[in-house]
Amino acid sequence: MALSASISLYFRNGFETLHLTELVTLFFLGGALAWPLIVLMAGLFARGAALETRFAACFVLLALGTIGVTALLFAMDYRVFYAEWHEPVLSKIGLKQLFGTTVSASYQFAVLGMRLYLPVGLPILGGASLWLAKAMR
Repeated sequence: MALSASISLYFRNGFETLHLTELVTLFFLGGALAWPLIVLMAGLFARGAALETRFAACFVLLALGTIGVTALLFAMDYRVFYAEWHEPVLSKIGLKQLFGTTVSASYQFAVLGMRLYLPVGLPILGGASLWLAKAMR
């Protein structure tokens, strides 16, 4: 996913962004942390099924899992940034602020960050799904 984000950033603006390293790291960690969870979930849901079913399960789980973990990391980064102005997390107001920050960051990632998965991420997703589906048997 770091490769996908890098290529997308290059095509969009020639790497002219202030946070190139942070963005590539975010996408790398999102994919790397999601992978073991997705492999486990795919094994639970689709092991022993037909190849097409395993492929579909892997495709959906890889897509949603990678996006979800990366969005969560993005939201955690938001939380760290805004922590200076927020109440303690375990207070009533702090929980509301945490919820609001997480929802806002997830929305912003959905609107701006998911574009970095395309066009390179889609073929990678298909290839990884097929490879994982064949390896599951």
